[in-house]
Amino acid sequence: MKRLTILSAVLLLVTIVLGHAAAHPDTAYHFGFKKSRDGKLPSIDQEGFKSVVEKHGAIFLGDTTKKELYLTFDNGYENGYTAQILDTLKAKKVPAIFFVTGHYVKDQPDLIKRMAAEGHLIGNHSWSHPDMTKLSNERIREELEKVQTEVARITGQKEMRFLRPPRGIFSDRSLAACKQLGYTSIFWSIAYKDWDTKVQRGWRYAYDSVISQLHPGAVILLHAVSRDNAEALGAIIDEARKRGYEFKSLDQLVPHNPSTPVP
Repeated sequence: MKRLTILSAVLLLVTIVLGHAAAHPDTAYHFGFKKSRDGKLPSIDQEGFKSVVEKHGAIFLGDTTKKELYLTFDNGYENGYTAQILDTLKAKKVPAIFFVTGHYVKDQPDLIKRMAAEGHLIGNHSWSHPDMTKLSNERIREELEKVQTEVARITGQKEMRFLRPPRGIFSDRSLAACKQLGYTSIFWSIAYKDWDTKVQRGWRYAYDSVISQLHPGAVILLHAVSRDNAEALGAIIDEARKRGYEFKSLDQLVPHNPSTPVP
């Protein structure tokens, strides 16, 4: 009986501690989602952070009543495929957003210029790709401001409205800090393991991975370092359009609010 009492006390203490941690603004979450399959919409309900994402206006879905798609690329470094991706987007007349890091901005100014010149959005992926839940609000500001300043210097683009949290890691506080700086945090509702350049499985694998998840209002995440993505992109666009989907720009999903502060 005494053993059961002690066990109950321990379990109660663990529950209290876990409950406190879950409610703490610095609790770190790794973005995840239940994939769309057989026409069912994806969900983040089961991941335990839906309320945090919604609280700060972060986005992982567009309007799920409309057959619209939002194409997003993460560009942490250049692996030789971004020009090919841009060629395809230009030929297919599809808008996209490229989330860039400080390394990419310093290393690839010509590609940054081309993205802007061809009408694509350039988003913030932070300067050094850190876990922003471990940074102070001031350090978050510095990470984002450096990217915005350098992109503005290269392209003349003075405004940067969209952010993709590095590594998909976020907290209540980090999302709040980014929102205060004028950013809308963008997550995703279609993705697959495409970032490992040592594990490329061919264009068909990329194509099947994306097409099998298509759903209205999808925010598609692709990594521009993937050869498979570059080779499959045209076929993905063609098949999505064949199924009645239209590609839209994120600024059509999130209208500009002049009162929103910009870093």
